[in-house]
Amino acid sequence: MGGYGLVIVVMIASWLVSWRFKSKFKKFSKEPFQRGLSGAEVARKMLEQNGIYDVQIVSTSGSLTDHYNPANKTVNLSESVYNERTVAAAAVAAHECGHAVQHAKAYSFLKFRSAMVPALSISSKVMPFVILAGFFTIQTFPAILAIGIGMFAFTTLFSFVTLPVEFDASKRALAWLEESGLSHGEELGMAKNALKWAAMTYVVGALGSLAMLLYYLSIFNSRD
Repeated sequence: MGGYGLVIVVMIASWLVSWRFKSKFKKFSKEPFQRGLSGAEVARKMLEQNGIYDVQIVSTSGSLTDHYNPANKTVNLSESVYNERTVAAAAVAAHECGHAVQHAKAYSFLKFRSAMVPALSISSKVMPFVILAGFFTIQTFPAILAIGIGMFAFTTLFSFVTLPVEFDASKRALAWLEESGLSHGEELGMAKNALKWAAMTYVVGALGSLAMLLYYLSIFNSRD
């Protein structure tokens, strides 16, 4: 299979995984959380039980926009997750707090990922233009495309470093939900299922980035 064919296969896989995750999230968003806590309340309880009192929980607009920001120590929950009292909301809120726990405990992969962010933000802004210019000048100035590919390789590395960060956050979230007594049995299984498919979106994203990197390299190597 050529480089372009691999990219197409990964793109299809990415769409399927994204569809599956959204389907699961929609399903578990209709399942009431037995303890009756909102996502924001679950988040606050998890932070407090882990001895974390300097992290703010805020509501952010949009859907599936949930994230933890280590720069300003905020757990950002989408409006539905922040307010709703469902299995999906509890699972997502606990997952994002898992990142806050990672930060508090100086989890190595999170530290590495955070250290990469400044360079990534700069590189991602100019990378598309460098790669485009590299395509047009591949015969005369191949070094330009090589630089662009190097930048893209950095984003690919970032996507793979993200994987252990996401899987570990889910592991911490599920362990806490069970150990705290907030969730168990079938409900805990639903939370685990939702977070599994959320993690899979990162997996296919990383593989997609790798496939595109290999495609760019194949173009560079076949320039003669």
